[in-house]
Amino acid sequence: MVTKSFVLALIAAMLCLTPPARGQTAPKLPDGPGKEAVVTYCSGCHGLNRVANSGYPQAYWHTAVRMMLNFEVPIPADQINLVTDYLAKNFPEKPKPVANIIPGPARIDIKEWQVPIPGSRPHDPLATRDGAIWYTGQMTNRLGRVDPKSGQIREYPLKTPLTAPHGLVEDTSGNIWYTGNNQSLVGKLDPKTGAVTEYKMPDPKARDPHSLAFDQSGILWFTLQQSNMIGRLDPGSGDIKLVTAPTPRSRPYGVMVNSKGVPFVALFGT
Repeated sequence: MVTKSFVLALIAAMLCLTPPARGQTAPKLPDGPGKEAVVTYCSGCHGLNRVANSGYPQAYWHTAVRMMLNFEVPIPADQINLVTDYLAKNFPEKPKPVANIIPGPARIDIKEWQVPIPGSRPHDPLATRDGAIWYTGQMTNRLGRVDPKSGQIREYPLKTPLTAPHGLVEDTSGNIWYTGNNQSLVGKLDPKTGAVTEYKMPDPKARDPHSLAFDQSGILWFTLQQSNMIGRLDPGSGDIKLVTAPTPRSRPYGVMVNSKGVPFVALFGT
């Protein structure tokens, strides 16, 4: 049973704008074959503003649509080309702005590490207390650890196939916790042993666990973007409590906990 104080704390902390935020106002897409399909299928993980502000060649849009399919966006087979053609026609590649060279000396060092499996789609880096950098391999169902000093990379396979790990956070024991977008779960990895523990959502409507954060008492808070929910997980008991955001389709996204232990949630759809 969800306690009254749990619900009130979340409602009080949510960053929800009553009128739509200026940057989130839905754009008017050009009319034409494929528009309805784009509105239907291309606004789940992000707003249509990302589509309207984009400009890419046909091959890139083809890749983008295929990636959506990999993440189980339910585009019917007979509408895949329709969506791709609409995007390529109405949002072609844009000319790149001319660089403005600022005179004077500058030194910028950028270092990159190639992950072991191409196409991994590394996501949400996490800096841990031991100096390592972790990432989620969304397309390869793995968590990765980079040692910035040696450049050594180690990847840890997850338990359930097609988990699509997203957010990451470290607990006080050095375990790495993650959200599983596609499988409605939160997971814990023990880096010492590689053991993975999974916590499945208690409600079948609870989909798309997204971002997560610990409070000062060790309770894990997380968002569920597509199901409009916020969750609370007790690592000691494994108990999960869920509440629905007051604003429909508000798409809870990022979550942070303040110094008083109150979780604040960004509602991406408002």
